[in-house]
Parts: sequence; structure tokens; C-alpha cells
Amino acid sequence: MRSFLGVAVKIQGWNIAGLPKDDTSTENGIIIDKTRRWPLMIDPQTQANKFIKNLGKEHQEGIEILKVSDANIMRTLELAVQFGKWILMEGVGKDLDPSLEPILLQKVIKTGSSYSITIG
Repeated sequence: MRSFLGVAVKIQGWNIAGLPKDDTSTENGIIIDKTRRWPLMIDPQTQANKFIKNLGKEHQEGIEILKVSDANIMRTLELAVQFGKWILMEGVGKDLDPSLEPILLQKVIKTGSSYSITIG
């Protein structure tokens, strides 16, 4: 996978951002980079968490780090989607709030220079 889909400079940047240099981690990074869907990472050692946070700091719009139990999660998600921020949700369990469905299904439309979530 690394030789066909990987870009050496991008992989090196990932390693600088905290992605371990082993083949499995590199392949997972390629999958995250190439996929159109948003990844769910099972991360008992918090390596992926640190890696995504470091990458998010470099992202032009920034990153929002949320927990499922946050009181203002929907407002934060709304603003993050609208302004193109990355979102990292920590501590996600087996069941998610149904109000997250439009975001997870990427029912997002671009209106002018910002994005909106379509519900329904």
C-alpha cells in the first residue's frame, strides 16, 4: 500500500506529527488520508489521538476537541462544520446520539463560502 498510495513527503510529515513509523501505522495513515468517510479509531495507547491533534494544529482552520458528554456539543459541531474546522470526538462509546447522524452521513451542503448541515 505504501508504494502505490503513499507519498513519501506526506508520510514523513505524519511521522513528525507523531504517527509511529511502523508499517501498520503508515497504512492506517494512508487509509485515513485517502478515504472519503470519516474514520473511527480505536486507540487504547492514544497514539492516534496525539497524531490527529498535532495534524489539526497545522490545519488552517484548526481543530475542535470534544467529548460526547459536552453540554454544548451540537453548537460546537455546527460552528466547526460551518467554518471547516476539524473535529476530534474523544471517548465515543458504542452508541451515539441520533442528532449526530447528519454529520456522520456527511449531509453537508456548501452555501457560499461556508457549509451547512442538512437535516431530514
